Amino acid sequence: MSKSVATTSPLAEVRLWMENRRLGVAYITRPVSIAYLTGFHAEPHERLMALAVRPDGATLIVPSLEEEKAQAHASDADVVAWSDGEDPYELVQRALGRGAEIGVEKEHLTLHGAEVLTSRTGATELLDVGEEIRRLRLIKHEDEIARLIRAAQITDDAYTHVVARLHAGMSEIEVALLVGSVIGELGGVLSFPTLVQSGPNSAMPHLEPSSRKLSAGDFVLIDYGAAYAGYKADSTRMAVIGEPSARHREIHDVVLRAHDAAIAEVRPGATTGDVDAAARRVIEQAGYGKQFFHRVGHGLGLEGHEDPSLDPGSRTVLEVGMVFTIEPGVYIPGFGGVRIEDDVVVQTGGCLVLTSSDRSLRVIPG
Repeated sequence: MSKSVATTSPLAEVRLWMENRRLGVAYITRPVSIAYLTGFHAEPHERLMALAVRPDGATLIVPSLEEEKAQAHASDADVVAWSDGEDPYELVQRALGRGAEIGVEKEHLTLHGAEVLTSRTGATELLDVGEEIRRLRLIKHEDEIARLIRAAQITDDAYTHVVARLHAGMSEIEVALLVGSVIGELGGVLSFPTLVQSGPNSAMPHLEPSSRKLSAGDFVLIDYGAAYAGYKADSTRMAVIGEPSARHREIHDVVLRAHDAAIAEVRPGATTGDVDAAARRVIEQAGYGKQFFHRVGHGLGLEGHEDPSLDPGSRTVLEVGMVFTIEPGVYIPGFGGVRIEDDVVVQTGGCLVLTSSDRSLRVIPG
C-alpha cells in the first residue's frame, strides 16, 4: 500500500502551525480533536474536557470520571482531573496562563465558554485552530489507515454473517440488532446506529429501522459499519426478499455501475466533484437523475462523516491518504431504493477499496 503523506505527529503539526502564527497557546475542546491529537477517546457530555497545547508541552483536562482512562491512553500530554463541585476553569487557567491570544475551535466553543475563557486568561483575541485540525485530519497517517482497514474487515465479515441469517418475517429492528451483535462478536463496535430499510422504506435514505417486517418483493437496504480503535467504516449492501423483478435488477445494476464508475475516477489530482460526476453521469443516462439527490460520498476516520465532502461541483483536490465513501443511490417513492457503499483510500495512481463484501443483489427466500 502506498504510504500516506502524513508523517509527523498531529500534535507536532499543530505546534508548527502555532509557531508560524506566533501563537503561544491553544485550547482544544472538540472530543474528536482531542482523540486525534492524544489518542484519548471520550465523550464528556456536559462536563468540561479540554486540551491545552503549548510550545513546550500539553495538558489534558478531564472530569475525574475519565481520569484513569486518560492516564492509560493519552500520549504526549499531562493529565489533570476535576471532580463534580470543583471549578474546572481553575485547571484551564493554570494550563493556559495569561496572554492576549489563544487558539480555539470556533465551531465548537460556545459563547459562554469563550466568555469564561477570556475573563480567566485575559485573552483579547481568539484565533481559529479548528480549520487547521480539520486540514490535518484529511490526510491519514499509516496507523490510522491500518485501523480503518481492520474496521472494514470486521464490517465485511459482519455482512457475511448477517445476510446468511436474513429471512422473511424479520423486522427491520431485528436485523439492526443482529448487525450490532455480530459486529461485537467480531471485535468491533458500531460506527453509528445501523439503518435497515425494507420495501418502500428503502426510498427514504435516513429512515430509522421500524417494526416493519421483511416480505416478498421488498428491497432490503442495510447501511452499517464497524469501528475499530476509534476509526469507523461505513458500508451499504442490498438484498431482495423473493425472486427479484426486472425493475429490482435494473435499479441495482444502474447503481452498481455508477458506484464502479466513481471508484474508477478516484486518484490523486482528481477532484471530489469529478468523482461525484462520474457516478451521476451513469445514473442520469439511465433516466434516474432526479432519483439521485445526495452527494456521492463523505470522509471517514474518527467520525463517520468528516472531510472531504464529495458534493456535485466540489473542488477539493484528492491527495494520497484521503479516505472517504463512495455511495450513489436511486430512490423511488412507494417502491424502494438502492444504495451501494464502499470505503476507499487514495493511493498513488488510484485507490484501495477497503470494504469488499459481496455487492450483488442478494436474494433472500420469500
